[in-house]
Amino acid sequence: MQRERSRHGYGRHEMSRGRGRGRHGRHRVRRGDVRSAVLALLDDRPMHGYEMIQELEERTGGRWRPSAGSIYPTLQLLEDEGLIEGEESEGRRRFSLSDAGRKENEARSGDAPWEEVTAGYDPELLRLRRSAHQLLAALRQAAEAAGSAERKQIRELLDETRRKVYGVLAESE
Repeated sequence: MQRERSRHGYGRHEMSRGRGRGRHGRHRVRRGDVRSAVLALLDDRPMHGYEMIQELEERTGGRWRPSAGSIYPTLQLLEDEGLIEGEESEGRRRFSLSDAGRKENEARSGDAPWEEVTAGYDPELLRLRRSAHQLLAALRQAAEAAGSAERKQIRELLDETRRKVYGVLAESE
């Protein structure tokens, strides 16, 4: 009996033990990269943990969505090391770089961690994935906030867009 293999050459049992692309086809990232990513994100602006998760997913076109189980322990560690400072704001704990964190960030060389995740990918494919993620976010919001008439209008717009996408594909064949 031949073992089932993924398209990446790993057996099914190997995929479940952490080798390969990660859950849901996403890129697996080392803990040090999470640390670097948090510091780099906070160099842009103060954020809370969930916001960082969303931002990393956005910047990688969905290739990397770190779990809360990797972000929050990293935030605690960075705060313990004095590299970031947490402050309660609007019921959430927002983090910003301390002076020591800014110095460590300045000493870092190379690409931003999210750029390392997307290296080698077609930039247009990444932009397409990012647009799809943004569309899904808008649809989630519409499902909650829109009334019946607006939902119908949005559904019709989606149906028309789907047909146009297939039209583009048909033209390229």
